[in-house]
Amino acid sequence: MGGSKPVVEGPAEPAAAAAGGASAPSTSVRRYQVPNAVNLLAIGEYAGDEAPGGGDTWRHRDERRGEPAGRAEPLCTPPPSPSLSRSGSTSLSSARRLPSWSPARERATASARKMPKRYSLAAQYRFDERKELYAEVPYITALLTYAMYAMMIIIGHVRDSVRKMGRWLRQPDGEPSERAPLLADFEDFYTRRMYRRIEDCWSRPICSKPGAHIDVVERRFRTRAERQRLLQQQWLKGERHASPEQLVELHMHETGEYRGLLPQTPCTAAQEYTGQVRRCLNLSSYNYLGYAEVPGGIGDSVLQALERYGVSVCAARDGGFTAPLRQLEETVARFVGKEAAIVVGMGFATNSMILPALVGKGGLLVSDELNHASIVAGARSSGAKIRVFRHNDAKDLERVLRSSIAEGQPRTHRPWTKVLVVVEGIYSMEGAVCNLPEILRVTHKYRAYLFVDEAHSIGALGATGRGVCEYTGVNAAEVDVLMGTFTKSFGAVGGYVAGSAELVRHLRHASAGALHTTTMSPSSAMQILYAMRQISGEDGTDVGRRKIAQLRDNSLYFRRRLIELGVQTIGTIGSPVVPIMLYIPSKIAAFSRECLRRGLAIVVVGFPATPLILSRARICLSAAHTRADLDFALQVIDEVADLLLLKYSKHRLNGKRTTDKAKGR
Repeated sequence: MGGSKPVVEGPAEPAAAAAGGASAPSTSVRRYQVPNAVNLLAIGEYAGDEAPGGGDTWRHRDERRGEPAGRAEPLCTPPPSPSLSRSGSTSLSSARRLPSWSPARERATASARKMPKRYSLAAQYRFDERKELYAEVPYITALLTYAMYAMMIIIGHVRDSVRKMGRWLRQPDGEPSERAPLLADFEDFYTRRMYRRIEDCWSRPICSKPGAHIDVVERRFRTRAERQRLLQQQWLKGERHASPEQLVELHMHETGEYRGLLPQTPCTAAQEYTGQVRRCLNLSSYNYLGYAEVPGGIGDSVLQALERYGVSVCAARDGGFTAPLRQLEETVARFVGKEAAIVVGMGFATNSMILPALVGKGGLLVSDELNHASIVAGARSSGAKIRVFRHNDAKDLERVLRSSIAEGQPRTHRPWTKVLVVVEGIYSMEGAVCNLPEILRVTHKYRAYLFVDEAHSIGALGATGRGVCEYTGVNAAEVDVLMGTFTKSFGAVGGYVAGSAELVRHLRHASAGALHTTTMSPSSAMQILYAMRQISGEDGTDVGRRKIAQLRDNSLYFRRRLIELGVQTIGTIGSPVVPIMLYIPSKIAAFSRECLRRGLAIVVVGFPATPLILSRARICLSAAHTRADLDFALQVIDEVADLLLLKYSKHRLNGKRTTDKAKGR
């Protein structure tokens, strides 16, 4: 091994076809498993193949699944009226440490703090495309993070107490007290005392297409004196918002090019526009295949649909179902390998409004602990009992299913009407790819339905962009429900749900997403059709395949170079989402501001979107990025990481420590 660079191998081909042309069962393709907590945690495993008390209710079948008779109720049975339900909690099993693969890793692991348990071991930087990396939190970093949060919380509560006391002293005796505050101090404490101090790192306005490069309008915080002066001026005029003459001219920071006018922020806002526009490399948008900007221009079909149908149909499905929408649903079903599909006009609503139509009161919904907020909203409004299993952990999923099925419904202990397991193809905050083969095996064993959210994986994973099923070698027919969105890889809006014809027919008549929301704009439907046909090669070109190959190459190259720099990353190596661990809260704003100052637009994420101690920067790669773009981004990240002391990882790919001497400094 020595100092030689590791060889990057492409994805292995699926198992060879058996005699007679029949493909091997997808659940037997062990080489496609994503190493995750299943391999790292010591969890009690059910020894038998049969349920307690006899019978074959839980018996595992390796043959290709038909419609199992053990399921008590079809997936598309209309549920009772939804009601709110609290999610159930699961207890975590104890973890054990596996033998280290090198002395260097053993020394690093001994000085690392593992929390929470899903990041229980130090990352193994052996370059495997489907290897999942886990974070290691150094003791000093963990202590500093907790100390900073504790200090901010204490100071914030002291200031709130002083403010309340001042109001009480100023209130005349005998006068009735004011109405109760609309927002309680405890509810908006984090927003007031923490988020607003660094809110310039989010919601940055742009004045260009979100392609490989993006134009960001610069802002600055107003001083206390400036805010008071503006408030006095506006109150004297009787106005609370910016007047028409308060317009800001926008000019490019580098060239001075005029970019138009922008209304100034209200006088009550903490920030104001400076009038400067900075051109940045865009590593923040979900533009995986580069369709947010079309170099050759928008297809003629999109412009024709806009001319014929207008911007919106202004109606729900019963009065606004257009020909482009029908064509899109047929194309989506054919693309993902399902009988039928339904398209919803909003990606978040696809989960939050479809899930209540799949499972309701008397059912069991088992969710990954890191599922998206849209899944959480849909699960809570469904009325089903909710159980949570550890992230990407098939053994813990089996434990939850086994205990839940054995106990039955609360109080009555009756059998569940149906059991639905919900996972994601790519977890957007972790950059981790779903361990689909093992999770599918468990759902088959316990006769549970499987719902896979492919919002980030469709178009971005697989040799032909067909998502996590193709990436892991699983037949799409084995998955009961496939959900995805068009906002990431296709440069549009909305989402879809694909499944059997019976299931889709039920959703069209029972889900709120089909009955009570405006249908997708016909021009957006034509844009998705344009992108999907190009990806699948139906347009007669290889543009789509080249985009997918470019995205995969960019993902592998960028993560490998980050690891060589000593920056700590987590997630699956082949994922286009690359989180960079920051940990300390003060470094969230510093990292974002320093990168923007150097012409790099990135997204930083902290609590409550992530666990308190696991703040990070999330990099989203695109097929539109060139190798020169990635090298520029790596140079900026290297500089900022040295400035902010972010190189927590001391492993190279070959197991050697990353030191200044080794880097030639």
